[in-house]
Amino acid sequence: MCLERYVAIANRLPEAEGQNLTPAEHHIADGRIRFMLNERAQILLKTLVERYISDGQPVGSRALLQYSGLEVSSATIRNVMADLEGIGLVSSPHTSAGRVPTGLAYRLFIDTMLVTKPLDSMRMQQMEQQLQPDNPSRLITQASNLLSELTHFTGVVVTTKRSAITIRQIEFLRLGEKRVLLIIVMPDGEVENRVLLMERDYTQSQLTEAGNFLSQNYIGCSFSQIRDRLRGELQQLHQDMSALMAAALAAGDAAEAKKSEDYVISGEHNLLHVEELSTDMNRLRKLFNLFEKKTELLQLLDASRRGQGIHIFVGAESGLASLDECSVITAPYSANGKVIGTLAVVGPKRMDYERVIPIVDVTARLLGNALSQN
Repeated sequence: MCLERYVAIANRLPEAEGQNLTPAEHHIADGRIRFMLNERAQILLKTLVERYISDGQPVGSRALLQYSGLEVSSATIRNVMADLEGIGLVSSPHTSAGRVPTGLAYRLFIDTMLVTKPLDSMRMQQMEQQLQPDNPSRLITQASNLLSELTHFTGVVVTTKRSAITIRQIEFLRLGEKRVLLIIVMPDGEVENRVLLMERDYTQSQLTEAGNFLSQNYIGCSFSQIRDRLRGELQQLHQDMSALMAAALAAGDAAEAKKSEDYVISGEHNLLHVEELSTDMNRLRKLFNLFEKKTELLQLLDASRRGQGIHIFVGAESGLASLDECSVITAPYSANGKVIGTLAVVGPKRMDYERVIPIVDVTARLLGNALSQN
């Protein structure tokens, strides 16, 4: 670590706020701060963070006296708060005499004061029931929805891009005039259905002939491979069958695009109800733009995938300006002993870490277990 960063972290702590610190630097900063704080100051800081997480309002001396369990005067508490503000752990909103924690305080709280409780067996059983291992694609969406529902924030699941779809069998079924159901059966037994709107009508015997032709000649091929081969063969096919094949290839392209999605996000609207985010429309706009473009968020989650266990980015630690007022809790998930993706919860810095962290951890393990059964 360079000397300048160490000095900023260890000796000029307010300047460490907003830096994207490494775990080693966090450890140094946490240790330095704890060395500077006596037990009373640590208790008051912990109480302040917990009350602010619970109520969302600046915490005054009276509340700290009531909830800390300390037998000290209000004047003593005010003095301690002034000291904490001086080293960048709390700040005073101009509209209130109470204090709120800074990002540095949240980091210290998470690293040295937070004690998470394991989820009860009933809750874990309910979560497991919502992650049914019948369809890998559906599992990813289910996990994202589960994270959003349980935390009331935004759930994100990133998975490795899948290889191109190959076919085991293709069938065409007549649904009505000019409407055809395309059924694609993949090697793993997964089925993709698409409704084709044709320019002309087909009999079921014509559709059966087309399905048999594709299944017999292109089994095990991807749609791009089928397209390359058909390019030279379509002219040899009957014109009616050519149109049907072209429609099937277009539907196959759409199915492949769907399967290659590597990012599922749920519950973005939950952040509209978070007061500290919803009161700034420009901030919300940037946050939703991050979700829509997804590249930067994917890079952040990919970096945490290479680590082990839970990783928490508080505010500016993510390195993304649109997440300055947010925390991101991530965990990698594995299938058959191999890490294949990352899931995360995006919410305000003022989130209930004690409750959210176990949800992220358990969801990652349950998702990995379900995927391993496929």
